[in-house]
Amino acid sequence: MDFSKLFSLEGKVALVTGAAYGIGFAIAEAYAKAGAKIAFNCRSQHHMDQALADYKAKGIDAKGYICDVTDEEQVKKMVADIEKELGVIDILVNNAGIIKRIPMTEMSVEDFKQVVDIDLTAPFIVSKAVLPGMIKKGHGKIINICSMMSELGRETVSAYAAAKGGLKMLTRNICSEFGEHNIQCNGLGPGYIATPQTAPLREHQPDGSRHPFDSFICAKTPAGRWLEPEELMGPAVFLASEASNAVNGHILYVDGGILAYIGKQPK
Repeated sequence: MDFSKLFSLEGKVALVTGAAYGIGFAIAEAYAKAGAKIAFNCRSQHHMDQALADYKAKGIDAKGYICDVTDEEQVKKMVADIEKELGVIDILVNNAGIIKRIPMTEMSVEDFKQVVDIDLTAPFIVSKAVLPGMIKKGHGKIINICSMMSELGRETVSAYAAAKGGLKMLTRNICSEFGEHNIQCNGLGPGYIATPQTAPLREHQPDGSRHPFDSFICAKTPAGRWLEPEELMGPAVFLASEASNAVNGHILYVDGGILAYIGKQPK
C-alpha cells in the first residue's frame, strides 16, 4: 500500500457531534483536509448558522443537522438523512459534551443526570445508530472523546468524571463486540485544551494574577502550558484512518504528559 494513503480519508463520510467550535471543530477541519465529507450537529439554529459560517470561512463544505444527541429518534433521523445526502457513515466522533463544576454535595440529581446523559448516554445512542451501516459496509471507525477524568478524579466534577470513566469502558466494549466486523472503536483523551469551555479557568484575576487553576495545570503539565485544539488534529486523523486498523479499544491521551507526571516538587 502507498504509505501516504494510510492517513487519507478521501471519500469517507465523517459525523462529528458537537462540532460547532472547539475540539470538535478542529477535528472536523482535520478530517476535511484529509479528504472526508463532514457532517455535524447542533441543538439550535443560532449555533448552526454560526458554525456553518465558520466552516465556510475555512473553505469546508460541511453539512449541519439540528439534532439533540440524547434523543434517540432525532439521532436516527439525522443518521438516515446523512446516509441519504452524503453516504453511509465511515467515521463517528462522539465529541458533544458538557461539564458542570459543582461540589458533589451541592450537585442536584438532575444536574448529575444531565451530564451523564450528554457525555455517556448520547455516545451510546449515536454509536448504536451508525453501527448497522458500518457492519453492512464492512468497516468503521468510532472515536469517543474521553478526558483526563477518564483516569483521574478531581473536586467538583463528579458527574463528568463518572461519565468519562464510563465512556472509556463503553469504548472498550464496542471494540470487544464489533471488532470482528472490522470496526475499530478508540478513545481520544485530550489534556487541558484552550477552548471557549475552559476560558473561565484561564482568565486573569482582578489583581492581574493568573487564575489558580491555570497555574495548577501549567505546573502539572510537563509541556508547561495549555494545549491547542489543533494539536488534536494528527491523533484524530490517525484514529480515523487505515493507519490505525490494528488499534482497537485504546485510549490515546493527548495531554502534554500529564498522566506520566507526578508534578513539580514544591520549592
